[in-house]
Amino acid sequence: MFAYYIELALRSFRRSRGLTVLMLLTIAIGVAACMTTLTIFHVLSRDPIPRKSERLFNVQLDAGPMRDGFVPGGEPIYQLTRFDAEALLREARGQRQVMMSGGGAALTPPDGKERPFLVSGRWASSDFFAMFEAPFQYGGGWTREDDTNGGRVVVLSRRLNDRLFGGADSRGKTLRLRDKELRIVGVLDHWRPVPHYFDISLGAYAETAEVFAPLSTAIALKFGSSGNVNCWGNVGNDMRGLQAPCAWLQYWVELAQPGDAPAYKAYLEQYSEQQRTAGRYERPTNVRLRTVTQWLQAQQVVPHDVGLQLWLSFGFLLVCLVNTVGLQLAKALRRSGEIGVRRALGAPRRQIFLQFLIEAGSLGLAGGVLGLGLTGLGIWAVRHGSSDYASTVTLDLPMLLTTLALAVAASLVAGLLPAWRACQVQPALQLKTQ
Repeated sequence: MFAYYIELALRSFRRSRGLTVLMLLTIAIGVAACMTTLTIFHVLSRDPIPRKSERLFNVQLDAGPMRDGFVPGGEPIYQLTRFDAEALLREARGQRQVMMSGGGAALTPPDGKERPFLVSGRWASSDFFAMFEAPFQYGGGWTREDDTNGGRVVVLSRRLNDRLFGGADSRGKTLRLRDKELRIVGVLDHWRPVPHYFDISLGAYAETAEVFAPLSTAIALKFGSSGNVNCWGNVGNDMRGLQAPCAWLQYWVELAQPGDAPAYKAYLEQYSEQQRTAGRYERPTNVRLRTVTQWLQAQQVVPHDVGLQLWLSFGFLLVCLVNTVGLQLAKALRRSGEIGVRRALGAPRRQIFLQFLIEAGSLGLAGGVLGLGLTGLGIWAVRHGSSDYASTVTLDLPMLLTTLALAVAASLVAGLLPAWRACQVQPALQLKTQ
């Protein structure tokens, strides 16, 4: 019976080609507009590290002065001072802990064929790669001894390794950063967390760094740093010195279980009280310990205009469905004679209803395929746009299936009223008028 209804649907489409094309375009354009915006929202709001996001925590301590717009219980200073970050790192109360900063340095290509150029860097402690699950193509990261001793070691991104060494295993070779020689110990594989959650100060959708080195090495060799720096008091000649009253380091901790968070927060509060007693902190204890998802929500990573566009696209889809309902009603009324004959020959109302519903579903499937192509075109346009997240937007398999499912579901919903209206046709009245 299902195959018979499909055959009837195809016959109906051929008889009303113009109306069918109009309904297909209406469904396809509505679905494409909705799915393009939904794909952008899906990419920008997804969990960047779902396997452990509930065990990774961003740490904030309020080390600032009482002035500068201080509000009791308000949002603490964004980052940590070097003194606090190194103190927490030494005590190592978490399973893993990382202090880090973005940066940059001039790189001299090893073959001399290119002129020196600036590369983006990530200066961090040794747990960085394991904590954030950075994949390696060759080798691995550095050791804690390198952190302590300022080891002159470096890890390259795959893109930079391809540029400098043609993709070959470059471990053991020397790289010159700011006229200082560092030994390559590892090469990352393709890796770009979206959003760039572990350092929002560089931008929520920033590119992954090209070189990675121990923070202690970067400080000793005076590599440049980038991102937000919040200073107060007498800074002196070095705002990144150990005693400088400047917050410029991101600090993350990985705990063994999500349930360990209250105990770790209590430890941070105790540390903050100790610093107040010692005279370093002026403000009352105000600690924040947020998971990855909580951190992204607090930083409002998803742009407001994307959420607005999503609601507008659903509204546009609703308008398209209303138009489709009107077109299908008109088509059903034109077929009243055919429906009357089928009813007179013994077809029950449920079969008429099912016939028109299957026809609507078939139309939705075809509209979904067309809408999928239009969605791909929309994604292409977004990727070639000027927004900072443009290159991260892709149509993955779940969103592809969602596009088809949305088209079919929307068509079925739009087909309910026409199908119900069709099964209400009175066969006696139709036969009398024929």
